[in-house]
Amino acid sequence: MDYYPIYLSFKLAMVTTLILVFLACPMASLLAYSQFRGKPFLEALVNLPLVLPPTVLGYYLLLFMGPRGPMGALFEEVTGERIIFSFPGIVLASLVYSLPFAVQPLKNAFERLDTRLIETAYVLGLSRTETFFRVILPNSVGGLMVAIILTFAHTVGEFGVVLMVGGSIPKETKVASIAIYEYVESLRYHEANLISLLLSVLSYLVLVLVFFVNRRERRC
Repeated sequence: MDYYPIYLSFKLAMVTTLILVFLACPMASLLAYSQFRGKPFLEALVNLPLVLPPTVLGYYLLLFMGPRGPMGALFEEVTGERIIFSFPGIVLASLVYSLPFAVQPLKNAFERLDTRLIETAYVLGLSRTETFFRVILPNSVGGLMVAIILTFAHTVGEFGVVLMVGGSIPKETKVASIAIYEYVESLRYHEANLISLLLSVLSYLVLVLVFFVNRRERRC
């Protein structure tokens, strides 16, 4: 059995999670603490991947990242290569698809934080940036951990979006979920069962870890 799709899934999940942690922190802070007229529309846009069928999202990403799309044309002009059907392409697709799993836990953690801590920081002369890194983020470690865990696990299990944008190129875009699909199609149930079992165990352990972190946060 080829184990490379499992490695590729974990590689994709790690890269996506690392990037999303940096992107989600300021976005979650904006949604948690700012009030502006278009906020409901921004929140709906961030959470759209939760309700949008993966194939629909993948289709629009394919148009956006294709040779005639704005992102695809720019990427090809700069690098001389196409972004679709490549590892950078499925990373970009995963960033969009997993965004709400990174933003929502952080937003919830920021909203639970005692506002008196933030007000005290401002009174002591800390800037917004200093307050975020020295007060808000250290007191929201639980939410940060949940965001990291959920983003990683969700990315490992991606199928529709990755298939639409990346196809099934061995050692490039063929992740574990796509390998399972192809094993079942070719009646290779033993290999499909092994990868499915691994992903099932991983998903269970992720949920246990999330519940453990949430329970510990409530006790604190």
